[in-house]
Amino acid sequence: MKNCTMKNRAEKKSAKKINRLTGQAAGSIALILALMMALGACGGASSSGSGAAATAPSSSDPLASSSSGASSSSGSTGGGTSPAAPPPSASSPNSGYLNAPGDSYGFRVPGPVESNRYPSGESYLVIDENSKTLTENDSMLTFSLKVDTAAYNNVQRYIESGGFPPKDAVRTEELINYFRYDTELRFGREPFAVYAEVAPSPFDAAKLMAFIRVKTPDIDKSDLPRSSLTFLIDSSGSMSSYDKLPLLKESFALLVDTLDEDDIVSIVTYAGESRVVLDSVSGADKKRIKAAIDGLRAGGSTAGGEGIRTAYRLAEKNFIAGGNNRVILATDGDFNVGVSSNAELSRLIKDKKESGVYLSILGFGMGNIRDDLMETLSRDGNGNYSYINSLRTAQKVLVEELAGNLFTIADDVKAQVEFNPENIRSYRLIGYENRALENRDFADDTKDAGDIGAGTDMIILFEIELYDPPFDSGMKYQSRPAQRDADPDSRFADELFEVRIRYKNPGESQSNLLTYPVTVDYIMDRGGSDFSFACAVAAFSDMLRGSRYADTATVNRIFSVAEDSLGRDEGGYRADFLALLNQYRRMAMI
Repeated sequence: MKNCTMKNRAEKKSAKKINRLTGQAAGSIALILALMMALGACGGASSSGSGAAATAPSSSDPLASSSSGASSSSGSTGGGTSPAAPPPSASSPNSGYLNAPGDSYGFRVPGPVESNRYPSGESYLVIDENSKTLTENDSMLTFSLKVDTAAYNNVQRYIESGGFPPKDAVRTEELINYFRYDTELRFGREPFAVYAEVAPSPFDAAKLMAFIRVKTPDIDKSDLPRSSLTFLIDSSGSMSSYDKLPLLKESFALLVDTLDEDDIVSIVTYAGESRVVLDSVSGADKKRIKAAIDGLRAGGSTAGGEGIRTAYRLAEKNFIAGGNNRVILATDGDFNVGVSSNAELSRLIKDKKESGVYLSILGFGMGNIRDDLMETLSRDGNGNYSYINSLRTAQKVLVEELAGNLFTIADDVKAQVEFNPENIRSYRLIGYENRALENRDFADDTKDAGDIGAGTDMIILFEIELYDPPFDSGMKYQSRPAQRDADPDSRFADELFEVRIRYKNPGESQSNLLTYPVTVDYIMDRGGSDFSFACAVAAFSDMLRGSRYADTATVNRIFSVAEDSLGRDEGGYRADFLALLNQYRRMAMI
């Protein structure tokens, strides 16, 4: 294994073309509207002179967050050198460069995210799939880093019930980040370790994949701070089926069993109105807490906005300085009284996040799931979002991964990747579509981003195409793309790309910057088990979504790659993925 020192460098200023592209699009729309108005005036279509003014559709900002730039607006450059996990040895690669269909001329500019309501009654935010981007047009992209895993269990629920999930329910990064990864990483003073591999896709030798793993350190439960938890429980009529309130009760009982006498619990319920059931009860009084939860009954409408206000007032009253202060919202998301739209609830939750109280959302049930609403609340409220489809999932989310889901160690975490145009011709980010940020906001500490818990794994996958692949592609007439002139004496001649992580310590307003260059030494003949398993999950996600970038891989090939990449599989969740693939295979044959 070869060590590669990850260097923290002064950030480089980069003017990008995103604003120009956006301006061109806006100018085209304005010209069309002007022509329409002129035609209407000349034709005398309206004798009264009245006409409908064209207005842009209103929508909430899909990601109030940040990106771009090299130095914090506050002047913070943050953390020193961060030791990196050693990359695998770089033997001579034997595969070709990316040959993805379609071309794009710039990374997708963040814009309004709309919802799709499906015939089942369930609603999801629309996913506009990332396209292949040429580095000569845009060599940098930025996005919010946070780990929600709701999409995986929701997809699992669909397939285990004999159905295929709507494509907007399939958020690729959430499927990949559902799993833990095995490679041991070394941590320095910073709360992140970053590891990278670059290797051929196990499904297409012509595709080169970049696997980037960002991890926070595990923390022993005995070292966790005191908790003030406010359970905000939807007890409306829509929560009556077993997979909702009854499963919720069993799930919260598991969480209550993890609490200590120094922790405190409050409970707020909401149906037609909100009600305080418990106020600051010691975690040692488990019998009383469980009895209060078990006594809940479903009925009435859903005044979710009022419930949120009541829960945050209680959480602020019981705030523990230096502790873990969190509202845990358990719901199917079907708000229908008072504040209930995505935009209204987004504004409400953005106001509340300044209180220092974090938010966790647990989704339950099927048939009328408002996944779009829960994703919006998670994004805008310093939160994370999990979907509970079984008691086994509750055990994973609320017990095994308690620290990662309930104890935040880094706020406003942003990732920025800049590709070296001398070496990289094109790239495509796999997933994270609804977490895209503007490059110029990367160093702006006023811009919000994701919050990350202890022991969290975040995987970033790219398809990349090299200008000068250091291997024989095996192609007779197109052995490589046109070679651009590169400066062999450049300081960065051996670099493929640089990963930048910007974050704030909880409660602080200035960010810290970490930079991790990835060089040609990271290119391998074959990726490790973590690399291959992540690629298998991504390929399955592409298959479910009907992606135009889907590989020619069959479900049998995906199964084979995943089976060969199980690793240690603590908890058996990778094996569960194999069972899911088997179920999908049986359904697809019908």
